[in-house]
Amino acid sequence: MVVPVIDFSKLDGAERAETMAQIANGCEEWGFFQLVNHGIPLELLERVKKVCSECYRLRESGFKSSEPVRTLDELVEAEQRGEAVAPVDDMDWEDIFYIHDGSQWPSNPPEFKETMREYRAELRKLAERVTEAMDENLGLDKGSIKSAFSGEGRHEPFFGTKVSHYPPCPRPDLITGLRAHTDAGGVILLFQDDQVGGLEVLKDGQWTDVQPLSGAIVVNTGDQIEVLSGGRYRSAWHRVLPMRDGNRRSIASFYNPANEATISPAVAAGTGGEAYPKYVFGDYMDVYAKQKFQAKEPRFEAVKAPKSSPAA
Repeated sequence: MVVPVIDFSKLDGAERAETMAQIANGCEEWGFFQLVNHGIPLELLERVKKVCSECYRLRESGFKSSEPVRTLDELVEAEQRGEAVAPVDDMDWEDIFYIHDGSQWPSNPPEFKETMREYRAELRKLAERVTEAMDENLGLDKGSIKSAFSGEGRHEPFFGTKVSHYPPCPRPDLITGLRAHTDAGGVILLFQDDQVGGLEVLKDGQWTDVQPLSGAIVVNTGDQIEVLSGGRYRSAWHRVLPMRDGNRRSIASFYNPANEATISPAVAAGTGGEAYPKYVFGDYMDVYAKQKFQAKEPRFEAVKAPKSSPAA
């Protein structure tokens, strides 16, 4: 099985219908697809690679003294003493930081801020084009997903970026790169490493590589798209395996509802008859923060309960 690769430039041409069908298939059958010819200049992507890799080099010594490294060292030492050891299941072998419009961004390398501002502006536009394709495929009015994410225009959808590196791991049998999970938010656009693999998506009970592809943007649907689509589009389980060789770079941007936005199905429930609740996205995030690596269904159940009204 191969994650679908879609030529996004054909969305506005004679092959529009076929391209829309490919997007629908990616959303319905995989929860993942890759976009090529997406309109983001390759020169900009090369600059993003450069500044993010340089940023990690400046952080690398910190990772070497981090809890995952210390924990793995302790396990290896215990094993060498002849003790039985079990793989770690509650931490990830990754170095990460987040940037969004209200956060403090790294000032080194000097070109990081300018490059990432330019990149994020392009990614936000791409996210909105993808959601408009989803609107059409779901039979919704154009802009319906954006409207839901913005609380019917009262707020800005949240747009955040997670910059990750997965350094070489000497014992990938003892720790995960990133534990299996579904994403909490809406549409995730990932600029992954085109040399070092490790990202896998769960499809029909089988873990499948999201193959590195130069210049591509990987798109996956989060829990909020599953709810809005009434279960027609599913948020997919995915994980990152640690690698002995290579230093995997991963830049994930999240086009999410505003915390104040109310989310509920905009499409009738799918053939499975799933009933999704109506809730405020910020309440869902409170639950997700505690249950990220657990099944998503209990998260939906947890936000069904009515919230007490604040005192007047």
